[in-house]
Amino acid sequence: MHTPHTPHTQHNPRNPQAPHPEDQELVALFTGLDTPGVSDALDKLGLHGQALGIAPLANYPYVVVGPAYTVRYAPASLPAGTVGDFIDDVAEGDVIVIDNDGRTDATVWGDILTQYAGLRGIAATVIDGVCRDVNKALGDGYPLFTAGRFMRTGKDRVQVEAVNTVVAIGTVRVASRDIVVADANGVVIVPRARAREVAATARQIEQVEAAIRERIAQGATLHEARAALGYHTLQRKAG
Repeated sequence: MHTPHTPHTQHNPRNPQAPHPEDQELVALFTGLDTPGVSDALDKLGLHGQALGIAPLANYPYVVVGPAYTVRYAPASLPAGTVGDFIDDVAEGDVIVIDNDGRTDATVWGDILTQYAGLRGIAATVIDGVCRDVNKALGDGYPLFTAGRFMRTGKDRVQVEAVNTVVAIGTVRVASRDIVVADANGVVIVPRARAREVAATARQIEQVEAAIRERIAQGATLHEARAALGYHTLQRKAG
């Protein structure tokens, strides 16, 4: 059973930005699901949501689910703008989604942001770019999903250009408040308007796969179990 990673079950007094009830309702739809199941549902519905090239920092034993707080970075101006002050506006339970255009030469996340995000009950950070100070994130158990790691600071190299706007993460379009699902397999983005449909489809697929596993355990061959339950068309786009 996979469950969403929720660091705080009650409102975090360190974060005045409380989670919105509608966000919590949508997040709850994905309880018991993981990124492979959600990915299969996206395929069946003809949606592109798999974040190519974005990998977990560790083999997290839980699933992170949360609404996206989107941030877009750009090359720094003169004088340079800020790189992390947006975090005070991120609600508890949100997933910070940072578009740094896939840059691997300058980081946009380090130990101070890791510590602060953890204290404020932020669920995770996804970066189309790199992070640093990884031992802090690993030690704290703060979930990071990135295109890599590098030690060079982004200060005076990049700056926050916009927040709560549409960004791109690993070839995927991410709008503010879309639903992010992330685990040891990677990251998928669910369009907010399709969240209920995607979750329901993922559950249907998982039920069939669970039935296949049960038939195998009872002695059926893989071919027999798959044929009986229509495995080969599970993720096929309808129509």
